[in-house]
Amino acid sequence: MLSGRLTTELRDRDVVLGPQDVFVVLLGVAHRPRAEEEVHAVLVERAGTVSTGDAGGPLTSPLRELPGSSAEGA
Repeated sequence: MLSGRLTTELRDRDVVLGPQDVFVVLLGVAHRPRAEEEVHAVLVERAGTVSTGDAGGPLTSPLRELPGSSAEGA
């Protein structure tokens, strides 16, 4: 987290993050990040991660590659 407050909702608890906090969600763990106000955060995901998990639907972001990046070695 860079600034603001972000709550990551897990099935059994909520994790509240503030500036300088780091939280790792393990592969396969259902979670929902939410914020009441604007936050600035750095999110790191493996290439091919689906933004809505198994739910799919109109909120699922299409897979895209950033210019100058490569999925090789991911």
